[in-house]
Amino acid sequence: MQIDTSRRTIGLNFLEDNSATIRLWAPYASKVWLVSDRLTSSLLMAEQESGYWFIRTDEIKAGDHYGFEMWNEKKKEKYTSNPSKIFGADPAALFFENGIGENSTAFNVNSFSWTDQSWKGPAQQDYIIYELHTGTFTPEGIFQSIEAKLDYLLQLGITAIEIMPVAQFPGERNWGYDGVFPFAVQNSYGGPEALQHLVNACHNRGLAVILDVVYNHMGPEGNYFNDFGPYFTNQHHTPWGQAINFDDADSDPVRHYFIENVLMWFRDFHIDALRLDAVHAIKDFGAVHILAEIKKYTDRLSVSTDRVHHLFVELDLNDNRYINHLNKGGYGMDGQWIDEFHHALRVTAGQEKNGYYADFNGIEHLAKSYETAYVYDGQYSPHRRKTFGTAAKGNNGEQFIVFSQNHDQVGNRMLGERTSSLMSFEMLKLLAGAVFCSPYLPLIFMGEEYGEENPFQFFISHTDKQLVEAVRKGRKAEFKAFHHAADTPDPQSEATFNRSKLNWDSLNEPKQKTLLTYYKTLIALRKNNHTLNNLNRHQVKAEAIKEQNCLILNRWHDKQKITSLMNFSAQEQQLSLPNLSNWQVLLHSADVQWGGANKEMPSFSDQGLITIKPESILIFTSDHV
Repeated sequence: MQIDTSRRTIGLNFLEDNSATIRLWAPYASKVWLVSDRLTSSLLMAEQESGYWFIRTDEIKAGDHYGFEMWNEKKKEKYTSNPSKIFGADPAALFFENGIGENSTAFNVNSFSWTDQSWKGPAQQDYIIYELHTGTFTPEGIFQSIEAKLDYLLQLGITAIEIMPVAQFPGERNWGYDGVFPFAVQNSYGGPEALQHLVNACHNRGLAVILDVVYNHMGPEGNYFNDFGPYFTNQHHTPWGQAINFDDADSDPVRHYFIENVLMWFRDFHIDALRLDAVHAIKDFGAVHILAEIKKYTDRLSVSTDRVHHLFVELDLNDNRYINHLNKGGYGMDGQWIDEFHHALRVTAGQEKNGYYADFNGIEHLAKSYETAYVYDGQYSPHRRKTFGTAAKGNNGEQFIVFSQNHDQVGNRMLGERTSSLMSFEMLKLLAGAVFCSPYLPLIFMGEEYGEENPFQFFISHTDKQLVEAVRKGRKAEFKAFHHAADTPDPQSEATFNRSKLNWDSLNEPKQKTLLTYYKTLIALRKNNHTLNNLNRHQVKAEAIKEQNCLILNRWHDKQKITSLMNFSAQEQQLSLPNLSNWQVLLHSADVQWGGANKEMPSFSDQGLITIKPESILIFTSDHV
């Protein structure tokens, strides 16, 4: 089956005459019937090539609940010993009004009246990303309530929000990485129309939208895809079980399924960029990697929509093949998260060197990451117990996304403590400065900008009691190397979820107000200074001063140089910077206006020495000679 970038060709789709087409991939079935609460009797579907089944009908309307009844005698013995008649929801359904079950909800994705026709979105180098979780970002935990915070985000200086996964998951509480139906928008968040409304509102206010999607696995509860066909393979395995079938027998329709999903988000929901979760867990040894094929179709869509659609990836591999252009033998992804920058930064700031942090020595690795992005680019990794990584040569700064915290790095702590609960107020400002002075795209995690103190913990709302208990045990075991033997929060408890909601009332507190204003100033500096917002990695020099736990970061463009002095130690430090001319302070985190103790601007001695306050950053400009 050919993929048409102009429209969806799988699942249920309404036509202009209000009739509907339904196409289902079910190669195990010998017969398939369409069933619905509107129909007085089921409708037999026609068998097509490659295991697809099709019907066109005017008896299904938007809002109807529908599903499939199948005889699956063709299902192989290795999957089941008792082939029989089964019932199932549409794997490509857009909506589950009542949550996961046997019936999907018919939704007309083309019925929304968009008003963002003039929207083009920011250039990639101008992305300033705010990661949020729909359920905990606001008290209501729905798409509509996010809209009420858009002006706040614009005033902060954000140019793009990144929404954690919204694919339908069991129950009402989940990070989103247990999604079972990749095309369906979570009902408890408001469903697909509410997401379209949110994206439209974002565009009309000048905000891009990044959506987090998961193509490396599907959640365990409500996942009956293998009743339809070989969506999964025993040839490869992931941390979550069987790998999705991207390269085994009958994999073509599976590949098409996920390519269609990418195109849907861009075309039908006007999403600007996707963040693909953990692509290192996507197993594909075919001639054309699924990511490269996704990029090829994304580029085709961009031509027809006249909008650039970005693909960012989470990648636990220092392998720039993923972000190299297709014409250079790469997979064509537009950018990747850089966990190694985060790890080096946190160790520099005092993070205990356990787990994967053990690979990082702190200030020297941080300096290296400023210059080379990857810390490990061909060295032996003690944590991985192997030589790891390759050099990121030829990749622009805009292809790397950095942060001092994100949902993983907070939520995967046993207690979900945010940085504000682990480090001093002065260190919070320094970490922010370290991110925004980098030659990479900055990302902040919701609440970071004002020092949110509520934790962000891991939560679920499964209905399978055995699965709930397995998750509880897994949480206790997975991160025991990181933490003391305290009680692990119960991921199934609604109280764990509620504790993880942002406390917007804390913005009335003086400390939170000060930090928020500091972030606004820092972001404005990043956006408005032509050296800081130029992401040329060849115009960067980072010097680590190990004995003092300090770093001197120089960046330059045209005739201007920006110097950022970072003191991660708990003592004042004196640094030498000779041959400065026409220097001017742009931001000093230790200043009294930012809650610091410094009442006067720092100054250089005749010998070119300057004293830097503990846990502070000083950013100044000078002539580039």
